Amino acid sequence: MHRKFFTSESVTQGHPDKICDQVADAVLDSILEKDPYAHVACEVCATTGLLHIMGEISTSCYVDIASEARKVIKDIGYDNPLSGFDGNTCGIITSIDSQSEDIAIGVDCSLEKKDGMDDDLYQIGAGDQGMVFGFACNETPELMPLPISLAHKLAKRLTQVRKDGLVKYLRPDGKTQITLEYQNGKPTRVDTILISAQHAEDILHKQIKSDIINTVVLPIIPSDMLDSDTKILVNPTGRFVIGGPQGDSGLTGRKIIVDTYGGYSRHGGGAFSGKDPTKVDRSAAYAARHIAKNIVGAGIADKCEIQLSYAIGVASPISVMVDTFGTSKIDDERISRAVDEVFDLRPSAIIENLGLRAPIYKNLASYGHMGREDLGVKWEKLDKVDILRSKFKI
Repeated sequence: MHRKFFTSESVTQGHPDKICDQVADAVLDSILEKDPYAHVACEVCATTGLLHIMGEISTSCYVDIASEARKVIKDIGYDNPLSGFDGNTCGIITSIDSQSEDIAIGVDCSLEKKDGMDDDLYQIGAGDQGMVFGFACNETPELMPLPISLAHKLAKRLTQVRKDGLVKYLRPDGKTQITLEYQNGKPTRVDTILISAQHAEDILHKQIKSDIINTVVLPIIPSDMLDSDTKILVNPTGRFVIGGPQGDSGLTGRKIIVDTYGGYSRHGGGAFSGKDPTKVDRSAAYAARHIAKNIVGAGIADKCEIQLSYAIGVASPISVMVDTFGTSKIDDERISRAVDEVFDLRPSAIIENLGLRAPIYKNLASYGHMGREDLGVKWEKLDKVDILRSKFKI
């Protein structure tokens, strides 16, 4: 029997990095609602009492960026000084410029279009060079790795019990982490659960641990995956009063593993939040997830990873890689050829097919961008299963 352990983590909406991601995507949504063709690259950083919003935005509309930021902060729960950060009174600095003309040259008109390609889907070139990965496996109904799926569910539940008033002394900041034991490649039991939850002053650690186990852990973790050897750690330092941007500075793009597959799959390094869909860091990562999920959903493989790479200003991807890790009876090269035939991976086509010019991003900025069937995003649709099966006569 081959035995190993794997760990993934998630964070709540009130984590300082996630505050920044949500603000960046709220700004993006507000702009796309008025100007779907805007070019947005918005970055945010946060520290005690201060939020700094910066970046490059080219748009025909006006958005009150500071007001959008305050709304996000207060909706998270940072609406009074007791939580260590207050959206009503924090300072907000904005430093916004327009997109570089050198970048716009390639984004607005691809190399292929300049070379005479008439197809309108060659109009937009990739907004930057780089590679992205997409992944799917059959460990969960949504075809995500089980460790990150459970970590997100714990983080979401931790926020829910706070907002619903079930545990009144909780504050917005929090992190979750889960370690699963795998036997012969299959998750069999939960080895360790770690939850760090910001709380009000003068609450006994014993009460916090009991409340978190009973209201967060037990409602989420399947009972058949818990045993007498499972370790549950809650606020292991014994105290977590100072949190949010007061406890640690926040920055967009610092939770890219939380946003994707919890470390179970490779990552190209590019962040998502605050970027409009001409940035392939974001749009192509969604497309790669769409491909991988449909391959696994079609029963072609138990596990699938897709890599796409792009050159700035060029519409067609430079490379497409399929890896099924030996879980498919079909050769990966044959699957790759089918991907080329079924999926159009030019930025214009990705944007159109996945509906990426809509204001859909703020809700994705917490609890993961992948596996989000609850949000109805198109890259989670199993809409290419039948055609993929037909390619291999499954």
